[in-house]
Amino acid sequence: MISPFSSCRPKVCIVGSGPAGFYTAQHLIKVFHARPDVDVDIYERLPVPFGLVRFGVAPDHPEVKNVINTFTQTAKHTCCSFYGNVTVGKDVSVGELQQAYHAVVLSYGAEGNRSMGVPGEDLAGVYSAKDFVGWYNGLPSCQELSPDLSCETAVILGQGNVALDVARILLSPIDILKKTDITQPALEALAESHVRRVLIVGRRGPVQIACTIKELREMVNLPDTRPEMVAADFEGVKDAVKDLPRPRKRLTELMLKTAMEIPGEKEQERRNNASRVWSFRFFRSPIEIMADPDNKRTAGIRLAVNKLEGSGDGARAVLTGEVEDVSCGLVISSIGYKSLPIDPSVPFDSSKAIVPNSMGRVQQAAGLYCSGWLKTGPTGVIATTMNNSFDTARSLVEDMDSGTLDISAAKPGSQSISGLLEKRGVKPVIFSDWEKIDSVEMSRGEAAGKPREKLLTVEEMLQVNSGH
Repeated sequence: MISPFSSCRPKVCIVGSGPAGFYTAQHLIKVFHARPDVDVDIYERLPVPFGLVRFGVAPDHPEVKNVINTFTQTAKHTCCSFYGNVTVGKDVSVGELQQAYHAVVLSYGAEGNRSMGVPGEDLAGVYSAKDFVGWYNGLPSCQELSPDLSCETAVILGQGNVALDVARILLSPIDILKKTDITQPALEALAESHVRRVLIVGRRGPVQIACTIKELREMVNLPDTRPEMVAADFEGVKDAVKDLPRPRKRLTELMLKTAMEIPGEKEQERRNNASRVWSFRFFRSPIEIMADPDNKRTAGIRLAVNKLEGSGDGARAVLTGEVEDVSCGLVISSIGYKSLPIDPSVPFDSSKAIVPNSMGRVQQAAGLYCSGWLKTGPTGVIATTMNNSFDTARSLVEDMDSGTLDISAAKPGSQSISGLLEKRGVKPVIFSDWEKIDSVEMSRGEAAGKPREKLLTVEEMLQVNSGH
């Protein structure tokens, strides 16, 4: 009997369609361009692709979303197929994917939150940055968040780029935001917001801050806002600057200038007229979030005052025994995303919250690979994930070439998985279905003077292609 499958093209399945998934696919397709082709199938839980490029990147950073054009080219390549609306670990198991494909790459990112582990973090008015960002960026699972913005002071814990994104969105003039693809409900809530002061809190000092210069510069130049820094936080920083590596040096110099220099006349006038304030608070760690008298809502936060032991990147925050209370009605914790296990058959290191791997090869699991934040933990920008995903793709190709990964036997790939999904009543969304959703969003946006108006529920997304 002749096998229904073509003479053994390697079939690779990728779980997750964010940057890690797409860059892994892109590299595989590029390598196989010069030899017998490969089939790369990308499975995604949501009906829409691109992961944190769509749901993480700030609405006022449209240039960062340009990678979507590259990902779209990959998705439309003849070797590549996209299957959205399929939850791996629930609709289909990793084991079933392994039976159908020569290799499975897990690239599903970090959908969990690191918890602060302090009393009061479950109070109303406390949110994780990941959920807050998901709310204003249209992530379906975060649409019920409707954060209460009726207070004057917000405290953000963490000083990375995500923390600065959140601060910027909270303080940006509405006229700027309404030209972005921020969701309509978020835009309306921010237009009514009473937040006038945002404190961005870090446990270490200015020299250890985690954001990059671009994000800091945007804060410094944000219309209708003025910075407020504590001069004492910058003691000794001037002397440390000369020994810092260049990117860190430029970042620290901009902070010093903002905190310590007397501004020019024009800048002074701008600051005097500003109606909103932001500031960095260094050497502070959360101890407790304090409730109002009814014990229902956030009324403030108690911070431990730290001092540093050691210097540079390796400096550790050590408690001094002092504490400081700050009144606030909104606390947003931006202390990191965290990967979660999706299938009991996949090895998972819960203390590091990654899939244990070497160069993207999952330990003790032949034919299983990982890329992106699931591989490294949630660090770096899109370019970091690109390199890490290319590395995983290289490992996979090396294993095919060396025979470590057996590709001699034909595998059914999406053919058998489609059958399983159909039996289970799961209807995948293919890339041309996404393109219809995309065009609905773009035309809704055009009507509102925005680049796009996102559909906010899975139901609405699926309805676009159901003919209703």
